[in-house]
Amino acid sequence: MSDRARQVSVSRVIDAPPDAIFAVLADPAKHPIIDGSGTVKKAQAGDPDRLEMGSRFGMDMRIGLPYSIKNTVVEYEPDRLIAWQHFGHHRWRYRLEPVEGGTEVTETFDWSTARFPPAIELMGYPKKHPPAMAKTLERLDTYVTTGEAPTH
Repeated sequence: MSDRARQVSVSRVIDAPPDAIFAVLADPAKHPIIDGSGTVKKAQAGDPDRLEMGSRFGMDMRIGLPYSIKNTVVEYEPDRLIAWQHFGHHRWRYRLEPVEGGTEVTETFDWSTARFPPAIELMGYPKKHPPAMAKTLERLDTYVTTGEAPTH
């Protein structure tokens, strides 16, 4: 299976400049606000205020039971691209492209870099994630354009 076949993406045009959107994505404290899956609960104490290449940050999560996870930023281009991964090495990537009417934001779940991609597929994540990703982009849009945190 090609690397491209092990990625799912969702895009949305947000009526805001890339730097305003990137500022939210690069702030781990904002991740629970924009998370469309309902699993990201809060940033851990001691996280950097702004992510950059190599930054490590933690999240308190909940899928059934609570747990915490540490992430590392592995792709980074200011105001254009940010991606992070945890111990499983699959990535969450956000690419920002200026377009007519604002910025096209593409969120990608990429398991081509995972330690064991077939496990990701067996758990059904490639099919489960796109609806939550669309909700994340909707919440990101609301937060960036209104300054208000959307409710779950």
